[in-house]
Amino acid sequence: MSATNSHLRTALHLAAAGVPVLPLRAGKVPFGNCRTCAQNACGGRPNMKNPGSCACPKPCHAWAAATTDPHVITSSAWARAWRDAAAVAYHPGGAGLTVVDLDNPAAVAWASRTLPSTQIVATTRGEHWIYQGAMRSVNAVRDGVDIKSTMSYARWLGHGTGTITALPEVVRALAVKETSPNRPAPHAATVPAGAGEGACRHRTPSYLERGIAMAEQRITEARSAVHATVYRTFLAVLSAHGRCGCLSEAHVARLFTAAQAKGESPRHCTDAWINARTRLGL
Repeated sequence: MSATNSHLRTALHLAAAGVPVLPLRAGKVPFGNCRTCAQNACGGRPNMKNPGSCACPKPCHAWAAATTDPHVITSSAWARAWRDAAAVAYHPGGAGLTVVDLDNPAAVAWASRTLPSTQIVATTRGEHWIYQGAMRSVNAVRDGVDIKSTMSYARWLGHGTGTITALPEVVRALAVKETSPNRPAPHAATVPAGAGEGACRHRTPSYLERGIAMAEQRITEARSAVHATVYRTFLAVLSAHGRCGCLSEAHVARLFTAAQAKGESPRHCTDAWINARTRLGL
């Protein structure tokens, strides 16, 4: 079997198990999965963990391109990527997983002393310890240790050994950084809920409530392309409710909370909201 067919077969197997996948170039770098971004023509740094600087209709780089849709994986748009792929990557957070990436023997020794046993996959320089449960991704939480989960990707290196266990608090605690005494703790940005310039078209409060609840559900159920789903959902909400004045900061907070639970940062929620308002001229 050729390397191309092997990578594609692996990707389809993972996708069928609910693990969002994407092809990787040599050097563990993702592809730009559209003509605009092919060979990094958009200048959008396709290896970045936070895609979005390209002008594509939807994110096509890195973790945001990961998908479980077999039609996308086998599409003509991805055919060249699979031909040139050096490996398969996956979005751990999209599969409800967290990878503790141990990049050297000292880091592996630390994990063996400190972390609960779980599924372990050998890497070129160390090991991946894989836990059930998603959290935010953070690099360099200690020497040789990265956390890869939401808004990140990891190379697929096989199932490894051991049985996967629940994400422990000791791993979650690694992502908590103390606030400098000279610097205030960050807060989510406040953005206008809506323009409130038009006449209200909502006959009952339940119409708005139903719309917000459906938007929350759409974001929560996203299994791939989370960044694009959040933006499209914000756009839909603003299209329906952005001009009448019914949309409150509490409604926006509910949408932001749903998006952040899927791995979006407060800043990216704010950017998506502002971009949607700008597109609609609000």
